[in-house]
Amino acid sequence: MIMTNMDQDKAKVLFREGAILLFLGVPEGTEFGIDYNSWKVGAQFRGVKMIPPGVHFVYYSACTKEGETGPRTGFFYNFKQREIVVRKWDNQLEDIGESDVSPEDMQRYHDNTQEMDKFLGPYPYNNYKTWVSLSSYITGDLACRLSPEKGKIASVSEFVSDKSTSQSRKENNENNGSFNKSGTFTSEGPVSFQEAEDRLPDMKTTPGTSLRFSAIPKNKCPPGSSPAEITKHNIDSSYTLEYVLLTYCTDNSNDILGEIQFSFICFLIGQVYDAFDQWKKLVHLLCSSEDALAKHTDLYLNFITILHFQVKEIPEDFFVDIVSQDNFLTSTLRVFFANIESCQANEVLRKKGLKFRDHLTLKFKWDFVSVPDDDEPVVVSLVV
Repeated sequence: MIMTNMDQDKAKVLFREGAILLFLGVPEGTEFGIDYNSWKVGAQFRGVKMIPPGVHFVYYSACTKEGETGPRTGFFYNFKQREIVVRKWDNQLEDIGESDVSPEDMQRYHDNTQEMDKFLGPYPYNNYKTWVSLSSYITGDLACRLSPEKGKIASVSEFVSDKSTSQSRKENNENNGSFNKSGTFTSEGPVSFQEAEDRLPDMKTTPGTSLRFSAIPKNKCPPGSSPAEITKHNIDSSYTLEYVLLTYCTDNSNDILGEIQFSFICFLIGQVYDAFDQWKKLVHLLCSSEDALAKHTDLYLNFITILHFQVKEIPEDFFVDIVSQDNFLTSTLRVFFANIESCQANEVLRKKGLKFRDHLTLKFKWDFVSVPDDDEPVVVSLVV
């Protein structure tokens, strides 16, 4: 790691008040990162010092002798002032071990911080403002609630299959064919794709490894809605948004903003595709809730700020490779900006929203004014 430029007073404060992450036993060449920065681990690497207090995302990938990097794994952690956090590498797992650090070892680490200092890389402070802009609404409690029960966020899902028994294997052979005495597999005829798929073991996500995102109900209407109300709620998602806020954000309505940031970081940095899917759902939910604009002005002012910083950090090929496949972001924001113009939104919100629209138009040449062909009215000619 290379020491970042910062004034001496700030460096002294971080050295004295910042947290330390000891990452012990990590093989040389392993990819290691914290927040918006990553490196290849050297032979003397022991961790990171001068970490600003607050929520951070730590991640790593095992590396083969040939230099090939494996799937990324990470975790969120809310670092306290002067806290020392210890993680140890397990060579068999090629991952962080599960065992806790003994109180005696923790005391030893506290006593020997001066000796270990030369093996610790300083937190890259020059990118800290970027990290804060991407994580400002992620609290320690929210990160804990959304993270898997086991704490680790893996870019590749872990699966387990149902245990088979002699009886289940016998039934499977009877249904799908069997081996004859010569050891040749026989069946009644050609195997279809569905039959072959049915023979595969029933794979399920390993318990405790899935992200625990807020569930967005598929039913967008209150019970007993009239046809006119059903039409309204399918266009305006305000009812669904209120449900999510009341169900998952009871203590703080900004938790939905924190989840948007959490899912964005898990996708962009953690490389978890399911997180991108949740980010899209939440962004669409807020953008398509017209009535909520007048009720939740502060929420939407902050939402626009979040989107501004997220779009700023998205790689250039992001839109080409992913978003533009179904024009998700442009079509969703087109609805959002149209809602801001048409509803009784707060004037401050209206100005900020349209300023954001003009910024995106100038930067990406996106057209939010013209009506897409799919939304144009269809002219039907009657033949007499």
